[in-house]
Amino acid sequence: MFPAAPTPRRVLPPAREAAGTDGSGRTESAEQPAGAPAPPSKGEGRNPFFDNAKYLAIVLVAMGHAWEPLTDGSRAAEALYMTVYTFHMPAFIIISGYFSRSFDMRRDRLQRLVTGVAVPYVLFETAYAFFKRWADDDPGHPISLLDPWFLTWFLTALFIWRLTTPLWKVVRWPIPLAVVIAVLASISPDIGDDLDLQRVLQFLPFFVLGLSLRPEHFRLVQRRAVRIASVPIFAAALVMAYWAAPRMSSAWFYHRDSAQELGTTWWVGIVMTLALFGCSMVLVACFFSWVPTRRTWFTVLGAGTLYGYLLHGFLAKGSRFWGWFDDYAWLHSPLGEIAVTLLAGGIVTALCTPPVRKAFRFAMEPTMDWAFRKPADRPAPAVPRQQQPQSPA
Repeated sequence: MFPAAPTPRRVLPPAREAAGTDGSGRTESAEQPAGAPAPPSKGEGRNPFFDNAKYLAIVLVAMGHAWEPLTDGSRAAEALYMTVYTFHMPAFIIISGYFSRSFDMRRDRLQRLVTGVAVPYVLFETAYAFFKRWADDDPGHPISLLDPWFLTWFLTALFIWRLTTPLWKVVRWPIPLAVVIAVLASISPDIGDDLDLQRVLQFLPFFVLGLSLRPEHFRLVQRRAVRIASVPIFAAALVMAYWAAPRMSSAWFYHRDSAQELGTTWWVGIVMTLALFGCSMVLVACFFSWVPTRRTWFTVLGAGTLYGYLLHGFLAKGSRFWGWFDDYAWLHSPLGEIAVTLLAGGIVTALCTPPVRKAFRFAMEPTMDWAFRKPADRPAPAVPRQQQPQSPA
């Protein structure tokens, strides 16, 4: 994976851990540390901060897809595109890792992983394949569950990452190990495209980082000093991206290819992977510092970000298949770029709303009780005769 009356701004709960989620918006309770305050009252079970962060991140994802056709003719659009791609998916993945802290191999959690991640992947991978056949006039486009197309790679990655969660809980230095794995993946061209493993491995450190975070870490980036410092940091990132735009391929930010496949040497892959990881962490912290911690008009949309993510892809790809950016030259003007940005944000916002979620819940959150065997009902042990209560009569 997107109205209640506004409440006064409040900081994140001091010790209560966020609930885990299966990727579809449904939650599972995490353990509450000793000495933590009482859980919030009914209606406050979801922390507004995370729903706000997910909504803002999905808006940036949609805007990024809308900017992509504009980057060839606009250096400013390319700079903005590269800056946003540095942190929007890492932020999403960190939140996904944070929500996975309580995941284990318990039966009900495995079932939610299947219904909330695996089933939507199968349905949307198939739907995207048929859509490309029709919209791109490509009847030979294959349907392959081993080769995720466009947006569905994230569901594959989330499924694999979450299954490995118990392993990361027993590793002594999980984040350094995940970074090493990402670096090695970036210089391994033989990994291939199956299950988009390059992305799974190169984005892995952000998921493992999310597993390691605690509420106090998010409170650190919410400090006023961090919020103020984030302004010049973002400005510097934009200036750097503007300089790098004609000199660097934006494919580095997709993390889907090895260094050799990008036409460079293995040691450049190591340097770029570590440098991009560091830049992403700085910009993610800056992004989180500006995410509201109170309830806002878009908080309710944070529970529907998976809907917005998967559904907006049809329009994002369709706009290119149907040549909209080629037929309407004014879209490449500054005014057109602003219009495209606002339209993308508006569309993905609409796709996160409760009516859309209700309409597509059958695909995103199927119950599938018919597909899972219920635990065998064991009869209660018989009470020995001598232990049975005697009748008062």
